Amino acid sequence: MNVDDLFLLGVRLQKIAESAIPAEGIGDHPTSTRTVLIVAADIRDHPGTTVTEVARRTGLVQSQVSNCVSRLRSAEALVTEPDPADGRRTLLRPSPEPSPRMKTVREAPIAPALAAATDAPEEVLALLERLERLLKRAG
Repeated sequence: MNVDDLFLLGVRLQKIAESAIPAEGIGDHPTSTRTVLIVAADIRDHPGTTVTEVARRTGLVQSQVSNCVSRLRSAEALVTEPDPADGRRTLLRPSPEPSPRMKTVREAPIAPALAAATDAPEEVLALLERLERLLKRAG
């Protein structure tokens, strides 16, 4: 497997995961679920960050990050606070407790999305679980 294959596999896995996320009741938004998840993951990995910093790290434009932050705040998935060093900046942190929306997303079954993407969903799930364990050990 080369870097191109790995990248394309990652994209395919993102699409499968995104298709498993329940969309009921979230309404129309200018940002995709995938973009929101990218921003949420970055904020989780860098608590106390700013919109500008998230945009720089993710490669998203600042307006996309701002829209994602708005969605995440509406879903009670993150909290904001003024930067004590610079009151013009806002710091972003994951909510201390998972919001109802985050619980719904985390509890969504992946099996139907895998079944739609492959004829061997059980094998794929087992491989993904093994890969997850290996990656946790590595880093």
